[in-house]
Amino acid sequence: MHVSASFQELEDEKELSEESGDEELQLEEFPMLKTLDPKDWKNQDHYLVLGLGHMRYKASQKQIKAAHKAMVLKHHPDKRKAAGEQIGEGDNDYFTCITKAYEILSDPVKRRAFNSVDPTFDNTVPSKSEAKENFFEVFSPVFERNARWSNIKNVPKLGDVNSSFEEVDAFYSFWYNFDSWREFSYLDEEEKEKAECRDERRWIEKQNRATRAQRKKEEMNRIRTLVDTAYSCDPRIKKFKEEEKAKKEAEKKAKVDAKRKEQEEKEKLRQAELEAVRLAKEKEDEETRQQALLIKKEKDIQKKAIKKERQKLRTICKIEEVNEQIRREREEADARLRQATKSSEKSTSGGGGGSKNWSEDDLQLLIKAVNLFPAGTNSRWEVIANYMNLHSTTGIKRTAKDVINKAKNLQKLDPHQKDDINKKAFDKFKKEHGVVPQSEIAAPSERFEVPYTDSSPWTTEEQKLLEQALKTYPVNTPERWEKIAASVPGRSKKDCMKRYKELVEMVKAKKAAQEQVLNAAKTKK
Repeated sequence: MHVSASFQELEDEKELSEESGDEELQLEEFPMLKTLDPKDWKNQDHYLVLGLGHMRYKASQKQIKAAHKAMVLKHHPDKRKAAGEQIGEGDNDYFTCITKAYEILSDPVKRRAFNSVDPTFDNTVPSKSEAKENFFEVFSPVFERNARWSNIKNVPKLGDVNSSFEEVDAFYSFWYNFDSWREFSYLDEEEKEKAECRDERRWIEKQNRATRAQRKKEEMNRIRTLVDTAYSCDPRIKKFKEEEKAKKEAEKKAKVDAKRKEQEEKEKLRQAELEAVRLAKEKEDEETRQQALLIKKEKDIQKKAIKKERQKLRTICKIEEVNEQIRREREEADARLRQATKSSEKSTSGGGGGSKNWSEDDLQLLIKAVNLFPAGTNSRWEVIANYMNLHSTTGIKRTAKDVINKAKNLQKLDPHQKDDINKKAFDKFKKEHGVVPQSEIAAPSERFEVPYTDSSPWTTEEQKLLEQALKTYPVNTPERWEKIAASVPGRSKKDCMKRYKELVEMVKAKKAAQEQVLNAAKTKK
């Protein structure tokens, strides 16, 4: 048999090696060797199988070959069969594990792949808390352990607390640019040799490349984490940073001091030059300034005297003009009032009132009623007549026809007469309500509008804003009138409250007059 021949050759080689006096290799017997599953050879520790667990990746090819020979001589199926031991059939015997171990470790490429995933290698990275007090004792063995993966020989050492800045910088530069030969092809889940066709073999290769790249990326991240952690915990780095910071601050301070001194010197020179120029100029201008000051004082005295005289003259002229204007206005107002009284008496005697004379109070009451009940009011003239009969102090009963005729007569008056009538009505209203007279009288409209008691009449826009604010802020709103006044520009809280009361009175009066008309109509029926 071929196996027997190989065994005999190994026996011969053993005898030759013993005769040559070579040093005997010390092997460690793997106690679990006979329990290994030959089909699961990929997950076995090949160094332990060959008895090289104490040497591992440091074992030479010569030592691996010698260990294999020793294991074959001891565990070869022919020898065990001759000793009466039961042998597994074919590849089911544990001797297959020895053959696979030698096959992997004797091939440099396969051995490198297995070494990359050495099950005894410690991949852990120390934490910051572990290296807080014993930095060099914790990280030195870790870097020495991971240095085996470097493609570059002569890996720099971590050093100690007395290492120079150049040595520390060279160490971290090397590890931040670490070139690792570690690869993970041994962990491929699919073997392309088992593919049935070329397409399947390509697919398996693609999957294996992707898996290897991912594991390689994780490995480089692990190395980077190790270096980052060491760098952040290294007391030398902290010392160098503090020294660098102190050095920069000292240099910066020196520059600032030098620049400040230079600026101070320049400023002193500039100030000295400016002071010399200023003194020379002051001395030169002093006499001229004194002379100009005397001339200016004389001119100021003359100007003040002239200004006082002008002010006196303007005051006198202005007072005379104002008095003259007031006198003329009074005369014109008296003349218009007399003419309006005469015209009113004539129109009353010749109009539709008959023997019912219209007094000045009735005329004012008529104007108020016309403004109170505008066009469009239901049974307007009957409502106005009832309103006058209710509020008149003369006791004369007016009909709707009388009211209409008198209103038409008032419309025919010239503007000056209308002004006089409205002025009288407004003066009476002010006396009754204690309103301060206004400096100017608003021109009456066609409806003989009486001016409001506010400082200025309410415009249509202001009236709309007030109505909207009353809706927006109901009665239970806190600080209601302050908010309403803020919604109507140009109007105070007092103006808004007063205007609201007037509107309420007007609405009440209108409703009362309408009710009287309705009651009178029902009585006639």
